[in-house]
Amino acid sequence: MVGAALLALCLSAGALEVKLPIRSFTLRWQHSIEKTEWAEDYEIAGPWLLLSQARIRGSGAGMEPPADAVLIQGVWHYRPADRWRRELLLARSGFTPDHELCFAGRCRPISHWLPQDDGRQGATVLRACPKE
Repeated sequence: MVGAALLALCLSAGALEVKLPIRSFTLRWQHSIEKTEWAEDYEIAGPWLLLSQARIRGSGAGMEPPADAVLIQGVWHYRPADRWRRELLLARSGFTPDHELCFAGRCRPISHWLPQDDGRQGATVLRACPKE
């Protein structure tokens, strides 16, 4: 399509920024206390990130699934009420496994693109890249 804007995800931490030319992705991470997996599926929609669905493997401290969640093979599936995000702020440290970014059938830790936070960079930010 002529004139169509390329959709991309921007990852940044401090002065570092990486641009990934993708339209959708899954963000996965492990709860720091309960050690259970969370996963959220996003689509890039203009300047927004649309959270299309989420999954929690189990429940526990601060991670109760919403009332309308459906349990499928030990994983709670649900669609959050507040689905639109301008950005995602990720607290990353060497004390927990890194968040994973999945797209095109492959998952990689965010440290594949940006170094793990050592406390000096601040939060890692994921957002739709601005149009150029």
